[in-house]
Amino acid sequence: MELNGAQIVLEVLREYSVDTVFGYPGNAVLDIYDALCDYPDIRHIMTAHEQGAAHAADGYARSSGKTGVVIATSGPGATNLVTGIATAYMDSSPLVAITGNVCKSMLGHDGFQEVDIYGITLPITKHSFIVSSVETLADNLRDAFRIASSGRKGPVLVDIPMDILCAFTDFEHKTPAQPDPDPEICAEDIQAAVQMIEAAQKPLLFIGGGVVSSGAEAELMALAQKADIPVVSSLMGLSAIPYVHPLFLGMAGKFGHEAANFALKECDLLIATGTRFSDRSADPDSDFAEKAKIIHIDIDSAEMDKNIPSQLHIRSDIRSALARIEQSLPDIHGREWAYTVNGIKNSHASEAPENAMPREIINEIYNSVGSNGIIVTDVGQHQMWTAKYYPFVTPRSFLTSGGLGTMGFGLGAAIGAKIAFPDRPVVLVTGDGSFHMNCGELATVKKYDLPIKIVIMNNTVLGMVRQMQWFKYGRFSMTEPEWETDFLSLVRSYGIDALKIKKSSQIKRRISLALKAKGPVVVDCKIPSNAIVTSN
Repeated sequence: MELNGAQIVLEVLREYSVDTVFGYPGNAVLDIYDALCDYPDIRHIMTAHEQGAAHAADGYARSSGKTGVVIATSGPGATNLVTGIATAYMDSSPLVAITGNVCKSMLGHDGFQEVDIYGITLPITKHSFIVSSVETLADNLRDAFRIASSGRKGPVLVDIPMDILCAFTDFEHKTPAQPDPDPEICAEDIQAAVQMIEAAQKPLLFIGGGVVSSGAEAELMALAQKADIPVVSSLMGLSAIPYVHPLFLGMAGKFGHEAANFALKECDLLIATGTRFSDRSADPDSDFAEKAKIIHIDIDSAEMDKNIPSQLHIRSDIRSALARIEQSLPDIHGREWAYTVNGIKNSHASEAPENAMPREIINEIYNSVGSNGIIVTDVGQHQMWTAKYYPFVTPRSFLTSGGLGTMGFGLGAAIGAKIAFPDRPVVLVTGDGSFHMNCGELATVKKYDLPIKIVIMNNTVLGMVRQMQWFKYGRFSMTEPEWETDFLSLVRSYGIDALKIKKSSQIKRRISLALKAKGPVVVDCKIPSNAIVTSN
């Protein structure tokens, strides 16, 4: 059948079972938006800003495991996606970004709203396309979906000149291409890993976001339990194993859990799985796992020996590698090591927190939503408090910007998660600094009547930066912005309910009230400006 480029875009989305796209219209993509009228099975979520659309598509992908799709116009519409694309790239989130551009004949002539979004995004995508003809458009889009979901997942950009969107060509449907095959696992590497685990007295599993991305939670649990191997997590690995599991010691790193960092220091074998050894959890200049031999399992060979050297590399899909190791490993139980580190975890579980109010707020959120909730954060002190204190149980229940550390990520990501899972509670924990950045997306929350609950840890300062500034310089500079935003009035101006918490005695009732309400609610929680996240 003969279709124009805009129709081809939507037909390919149908091929890949895309039922939701996020975006913002503009001149260069008007043909796509016109064609959308004839595709009622593809729901378009219009955000207040293109950056919010990118974060929403990312949150949709992270929570569902599907590839998110975002559409933006040329020029500033496309550049407004850049932070969201980079956020997805750093955290290996599958995303297809579709942008319009000026006509082919005008490329390079600095036309109205022209920008080289292809060149801009090359360092922050797995691949970027400039579509050269309407005849190649469908296959370019199909390649984008295949690349985004293959191996180490990530964002792909497809830039389409607007004359291609209105040009016609013959179109034939194709069966969606499967992701590229994973590299074959070397049997000798599996056997070497088994021998190293059997010989170890103090083995430790160190897991990252790759475990969640590959859906390897069951295989991880099976291996850990079969050989009594304790587990520690990076920020991105949280939710891969229930926090309450006796083998799980919590998050590693500067702001992590005591037991996790102790285990990293004392282990004699570290099985690093789906982690890139970020400096936030594995500082190469410190004594990170200095007593341990290291096995590094990852789908991306570029991560091998990039930050931390290892004795054994296994390039593989995480799920397959863990299953192969577990199947080849004999039962090993009764390790004194496992009991020791679990005892450290339990001894710190009831310890008085460094700042009671943030922990009380996090605890009450869990009491209200339970294990079925999806918890989203922005970036800052509230992010670390959530990571430390929220007892995650369900995979993909924690969405945060780990690699890029994007303030303003949270509200868009929460929108995407709620669109993906309308029947699950979605709670955004944010700070007043992060909330200021993209609070315009409250319009999106209201427009689509999304019952997202937003809890603002409001200390009136840029808490994490201020904390680091004090420790480094002993004084403050521009981290006490002295904003006088009345969040309750702001939120209510969007037609959304809002509550305020001024003291600890109000936390239980008001958090419970907000989280059990039917519609969206924002809770402005006043916390001390001198509250800090303690380092271990």
